[in-house]
Amino acid sequence: MLGSTHGTLTTDSRRTRAIACGERSGPAVHGRPAQEGDLDVSGRPLHAGVPDLDRFFRPRSVAVVGASDAEGRPNTGITRQLADWAERVGARLHPVHPSRPAVFGIPCLPSVADLPEQVDLAVVLVGDPLPVIEELAEAKTRFAVVFASGFAETGPEGEAAQRRMAATVEQSGMRLLGPNTNLNAFERFRDDLEGPAIALITQSGHQGRPLFALQELGIRLSHWAPTGNEADLDSADFLAWFTEQPEVGAIACYLEGLKDGRSFLLAADRAARRGVPVVAVKVGRTETGARTAASHTGRLTGADAVVDAAMRQYGVIRVDGLDELQDTAALLARARPPRADGVVVYSISGGTGAHVADLATAAGLSLPVLSEARQAELHQWIPEYLSVANPVDNGGHPVGDERGRKIIDAILGDPEVGVLICPVTGPFPPLSDRLVRDLVDAAEQSDKLVCVVWGSPVGTEPAYREVLLGSSRVATFRTVGNCLTAVRAHLAHHRFTAAYRSPFDEAPRTPSPSYRKAQALMQSGRQLSEHAAKQLLRAYGIRVPREQLVTSAAAAVRAAGLVGYPVVMKASGARIAHKTELGLVKIGLTSASQVRDAYRELTDIARYEDVALDGVLVCQMVEQGVEMVVGVAHDDLFGPTVTVGLGGVLVEVLRDTAVGVPPFGEEQARDMLAGLRGRALLDGVRGRPAADLDALVEVVLRVQRMALELGDQLAELDINPLMVLPRGHGAVALDALAVCR
Repeated sequence: MLGSTHGTLTTDSRRTRAIACGERSGPAVHGRPAQEGDLDVSGRPLHAGVPDLDRFFRPRSVAVVGASDAEGRPNTGITRQLADWAERVGARLHPVHPSRPAVFGIPCLPSVADLPEQVDLAVVLVGDPLPVIEELAEAKTRFAVVFASGFAETGPEGEAAQRRMAATVEQSGMRLLGPNTNLNAFERFRDDLEGPAIALITQSGHQGRPLFALQELGIRLSHWAPTGNEADLDSADFLAWFTEQPEVGAIACYLEGLKDGRSFLLAADRAARRGVPVVAVKVGRTETGARTAASHTGRLTGADAVVDAAMRQYGVIRVDGLDELQDTAALLARARPPRADGVVVYSISGGTGAHVADLATAAGLSLPVLSEARQAELHQWIPEYLSVANPVDNGGHPVGDERGRKIIDAILGDPEVGVLICPVTGPFPPLSDRLVRDLVDAAEQSDKLVCVVWGSPVGTEPAYREVLLGSSRVATFRTVGNCLTAVRAHLAHHRFTAAYRSPFDEAPRTPSPSYRKAQALMQSGRQLSEHAAKQLLRAYGIRVPREQLVTSAAAAVRAAGLVGYPVVMKASGARIAHKTELGLVKIGLTSASQVRDAYRELTDIARYEDVALDGVLVCQMVEQGVEMVVGVAHDDLFGPTVTVGLGGVLVEVLRDTAVGVPPFGEEQARDMLAGLRGRALLDGVRGRPAADLDALVEVVLRVQRMALELGDQLAELDINPLMVLPRGHGAVALDALAVCR
């Protein structure tokens, strides 16, 4: 059985159904894609709005509550940094402290009530921030930042205190960053760097330090949002706002958890619509990581397979390490859209080229064989005995003269080539110096991506520090692995956004007739019998075998004649989950006598096992096909999810499944199937016919509609096995389990 969460449906899950079904508090709008301003049933926007954070990052006035200039006090350094930041952004600074007449020469106010104006941003440095937050809310402050820890990350008492803080903020209309955050939003960003910038979101400030340091390599950063415990403003809010900023070329995230999975997806959807790349490290791949993240920020990490699927559906590029986050975000922020997907590896060593080409192919990159004409051109400058098919091995000497630049130009001139990767395993001046200069010059005159892997462990060489890092057109890496990860993400991002159609636009706007039929079948708090579960599937147009529910041996014989031999007989009851283990399934029955005997045996077993029956199912026997499983479960963050995978006993043995987070379209459903390890079974193996893939996709989409429309009533659904018949013959749900909320 597919796992699920058996609890009260979250608000997010109810909102998911409202979003998908298009329920609104105002007039319904049909026959067009969803637009900004369309509302769900609770009056919330169908597309999450972008919070106005302009006055957070560029306030006109700043209050520092708990300001200090006393030597040795922690608040002194913070106050000094905020004073410097306020001066840089042109904001008026108002220190607040009950016993100080002035701080750093600036007159100090005794309380929030004494502020001379409505401030845009208040930074709270006191140990008990809740009374101050209430005062700031009363003073109509636009934004507040709370540094103090000791809230949701500490347990129930801290959670309750954080809820009180969030309630105060929500009632007032003020927006809050924190608690348990830091000063990263007020860092000094370099203003001498040009080009598209990276905007940074982190739930742990320390984990953003490596990306902040990218400025030392000439890569521009524009904003840093340290979201902390996210009592109010969360990662989704900053993601949505950063997406709208013209200077932002990519958004890099370090996430320990998500406050609201659906809001995050709406923000990611906004980024995908605008083509803004989002790269994320998401903690929680392991139980240890998930547990530690919860203790750090109090955020839910979510079931990792669901998080992975949700991010993939909306084009969020997930990486594992901070070094990968650095390199991938930097490339995506600065590189132009690719002209082609082909990658060429160019090196001065056959061994290096072969090794990198192997790794690139394993990473899923396409390394096209260069045409015979292109190879003949390259052999004008490269000895005939060296391979130039791809990878291209120049043997070393040509990089020392004019041949080196000609080789690079010839490679970049190939229409199948979109990316050139040149690994330099170690400096070998003067040849390496000329090589990187030729690469930089060629990149400046080309619209194709040039990547250099500078493998020296030193990194102080002028060829690296001055020439490579001085170029805004060459993407420079220190490891081959990070280079390949970034290039793969770059190509995938542009393929994704070029074809992207928002699932929220394609989602149905009104409940289907199936939804109304299903209402009569739902039984609150109960598991449905197989017969009732199949009626639910029928309501949504999902095919089930010919079958009849009977309550006597004689009726079973009559039913078998109508269904057609051979038949399958199964006990049907609301409490039966695993019929096979209890001996409550009989297959391949070919005569009336076998049917009568099977009926008696099934009912005897049920009595012995104390299993209540609503009858015995006499079913058409379906043998030829591929057994799959399709189901619905609930995730704490994202609400209803749809799972598809290899069915029968294989689902428990191989666990070869893929997850989709509604709403999603046909292409996403096909992508789910493409990711299965056993995908080849659907194509036909060892002489078996190809399965009806279109029918399987249709079942997945119909189950998705069930998940969306019945999300607050259906706790779990299992169709296992779903027999996918040969192409053109459809798919049949042979068994089903449904649990109502």
